[in-house]
Formats: sequence, structure tokens, C-alpha cells
Amino acid sequence: MPTLETKVDGLALPNPFVIASGPPGTNLNVISRAFREGWGAVVAKTISLDASKVVNVSPRYAKLYADGGKEIIGWENIELISDRPFSVWLEEFKKCKDEHPQGILIASIMEEFRRDAWVEIVERCQDAGVDGFELNFSCPHGLPERKMGSAMGQDPEILEEVCKWVMDAAKKPVWAKMTPNITHIEDPSRAALKAGCHGISAINTLRSVMRVNLETLRPEPTVEGYSMVGGYSSTAIRPIALRMCMEIAALIRSEFPGRSLSGIGGIETGTHAAEFLLLGADTVQVCSGVMKSGYGIVEKMKEELLAFMENHGFQTLEDFKGLSLPYFTTHADLVKRQRARKALPRSDGEWSADKFLDQARTLTGEK
Repeated sequence: MPTLETKVDGLALPNPFVIASGPPGTNLNVISRAFREGWGAVVAKTISLDASKVVNVSPRYAKLYADGGKEIIGWENIELISDRPFSVWLEEFKKCKDEHPQGILIASIMEEFRRDAWVEIVERCQDAGVDGFELNFSCPHGLPERKMGSAMGQDPEILEEVCKWVMDAAKKPVWAKMTPNITHIEDPSRAALKAGCHGISAINTLRSVMRVNLETLRPEPTVEGYSMVGGYSSTAIRPIALRMCMEIAALIRSEFPGRSLSGIGGIETGTHAAEFLLLGADTVQVCSGVMKSGYGIVEKMKEELLAFMENHGFQTLEDFKGLSLPYFTTHADLVKRQRARKALPRSDGEWSADKFLDQARTLTGEK
């Protein structure tokens, strides 16, 4: 029988399904629930040393529905990182590891461009027992005004320096979470990996404006008559996330073999997860899907992924990790391959697969 068990950066996970940083991991109660429901790991909501600077507003969500107004395909939020005191988080991290010693708990952390702040938050979280870190270089709204989040993630030079600070202090695995609001996601990913990070998480939300209310003429979500650019998530961003994860996986394979990738973006089924794993991800993270369908969604996702594996004869996740990566090429190469196929003689209306591949490689210069 296939197994979903996997080891990533030394962390033993019962399955590759991870709660992504956000509302589903906002306190001890919901994190504990996630472990009880069978999630492979939890990335807690992003924290900082001084929560007094974090002030949320309401309403802070807006949804995009498919035709008919029932299915949510897009989700915008303008929610900031956790506004709960750091001391409370440390106590809850300790309690969580006491109650769920086998549960993989990842602390998502964010700070300003100060070495002492990053070192302090890493050391104190480690002392509280977390199993690893995810560095939030990706939040697209609110905190970039303080040069945090995506403001760091869009500057590879600054990002690399911060990652070096963290790696000097960290004794646990470190993932750097990338912003998609950048032209080439390989650039900041490379900077994080050069600094020594064990892996990359990608992607966070896309900068967006969900809608303009045609009655009030105000953008939504509307707070006291005004709005702001928010972060777009849910199933509508999955094709973009797949593309960016493919690019990062190709970078890892060519320049940083052995580093990990946690895929994020519109994952709501086991078959969605299979696509990310085929493109090189080690784990997959879910946030909006949990907000839409609840923590119990993981059971069906596990069943669907196992069914996919059984159908193809895969026994472990490693059997098919990155299997689809070699099939990406250039448009010029596609033209050559199609010309090669059209030039081949037919026999009884059928082509010999071996003969086709042999001649195609010859004509495209691969042989």
C-alpha cells in the first residue's frame, strides 16, 4: 500500500499536508484541532516581538464567486500578522508541544530590518520548543509600509542578509516564504538558499483589488468608506502558484540539490496536491481551503492523494516528486519537436513510439 509519510529537512511528517500560516493557525486551540484532524504539520500565524504595533480593521475579507454565486474561487484579505502578545504565543508553543509531542509545529516569524530582533525571535521560539521556522518575506499588505513582509521579499540583497542572521541563530530547519509579487521569483529564492535556508515556501497571496461596489462606488472590503490593496488567494491563483513552484523547483534541482519546497496556492484537493508534488514540492500548504471547508478537509485530501498514487503504482511521495519537471521546455523546442513528429513516416496509421523518440531526438539535436 502507498504511504504518505515523508521526511523533509529532518522533520518526520505523517503526510505532506500542512496548515499554512494564517487564520487556521491563529491560536493553540485551532492548532491543536489541526493535529487532531490529522494534518501533517502546522505553520502558526505569523508573529513578531511587538504585537502592539499590529492593529487589524474590519471587515477585512472579500470573496469572488463563480457564476451562480455559490462557489468561492477567489478570496481577498487585508488581515495583518498576529496581534496577540509574543509572550502568549511562547506559552502556547510550549503547551502545544506538551500536548502534541509528535506534531510538527512551525513558527512563522516576521521582523523589521534589525539583526537583534530576528535573532531574539528565533532564539526565544526555539526555547519554546518549535520544530522549525518559516520566514515571512511575503505579506503584501500593511506591514510593507514598515519595510517588512514583501518589502523584504522583493529585495534579494536585504533578504539574503536577514536569512544569514536567522541561520546564525537557528538550530531548527528554516524555510523562507516567497512573495509572488515580483517578476522573477527565482531571484529572492536563490538569495535565501545562498544564505543557507533549508527550503522555500511559495507562494503567498497576490496583490489585488477584489471589486468595486456599483451601488456605493467604493472598493471592497470597505472600512469607513475606504479600502486598500489586499492579498488574493484560493483556487483562482493555483495556476500562478504552480508556475512559480515549478520555477523554484527547477532552481533547486540545478543549483541547490537537497533543499526543500513547500507549495502553496489554491490547493483544496488531493489531486491539486499531486500536481504540486509532480512539479517538485515536498509538502503542500492549505489556508483558504480550510477557511472554506474546515479542518476535516484533510481526510479527503489524503484519500485522493493515495488514490492517485495507487493508480500510478507509486509507493512513496519520492517516487513521483518532480516527475513532471523535465517536460518543460522553450517554445522554439516545441516547434522542433512538432516538426520532427510531422516528418516521421506512418505505418498502418500508427507510429512506433521507440522510432518516434529516436528520430525526434535526432532531428532536435538531442542525439
